[in-house]
Amino acid sequence: MVDDDYANDVLVSADWVESNLDEFESDDPGYRLVEVDVDTEAYDEEHAPGAIGFNWETQLQDQTQRDILSKEDFATLLGEHGISEDSTVVLYGDNSNWFAAYTYWQFKYFGHEDVKILDGGRDYWLEEGYPTTDEVPEFDSVNYTARGPFESIRAYRDDVENAIERGIPLVDVRSPEEFSGEILAPPGLQETAQRGGHVPGAQNISWAATVQEDGRFKSEEELAELYGDEGVENDQEVVTYCRIGERSSIAWFALSELLGYDDVTNYDGSWTEWGNLVDAPIETGSGE
Repeated sequence: MVDDDYANDVLVSADWVESNLDEFESDDPGYRLVEVDVDTEAYDEEHAPGAIGFNWETQLQDQTQRDILSKEDFATLLGEHGISEDSTVVLYGDNSNWFAAYTYWQFKYFGHEDVKILDGGRDYWLEEGYPTTDEVPEFDSVNYTARGPFESIRAYRDDVENAIERGIPLVDVRSPEEFSGEILAPPGLQETAQRGGHVPGAQNISWAATVQEDGRFKSEEELAELYGDEGVENDQEVVTYCRIGERSSIAWFALSELLGYDDVTNYDGSWTEWGNLVDAPIETGSGE
């Protein structure tokens, strides 16, 4: 596990995963390791032994409408990969766990209790020389029963409008250039909105500020200072958002799971929804 003063035991170290690889490679569903990336190209080349590969774009999103999976499809996906509702699931992925954090949030949305994140993600695992393989594990299917959904961790358009009216903290985790409206998406990624800018009143606290240079999360003390300095305290609701909901899951995870904030929601519609809405209020500039 990770030795820190986080509010919840939801991070595991690369050393811990390596020491438990036999359990992750076993057909017994007690432990499952899952790599989640925007696609599976990198996974196909190499990944941690025993790791299942999930394609965030095609397997964790509804392919008809832009939404997360239904409870039934979520249960089917996990069951087909040998994951039961009692499995200890460890998630990791690229970009300092962008999509792994989103998947963690989705696991919690459907009530999976024992799910954790590999601190540092895929890049840390590779750079530190932990073992890899190109073999894809095949686990026997099991029955998975999803719970919920637990809407208390998810924000919708109405919740954002309510946050604006009530002065509830909105944490925009995108880059300063996206926040100001200078660009619509990170360089090289698809522009999914018609307009640039940010939700009125939002604080720009980049997702990148939550992690160290090696991709592992900063300490509890550093995270508390990061958000506290911007007035984001555990005394009211907090809403996080980004462009498509994955980077904001990092902030949601840091606030809700590592710092133990009581009422944090992830607006997974994020700027792709808000930046395309007719008559939705938008601010541009740095917000200072």
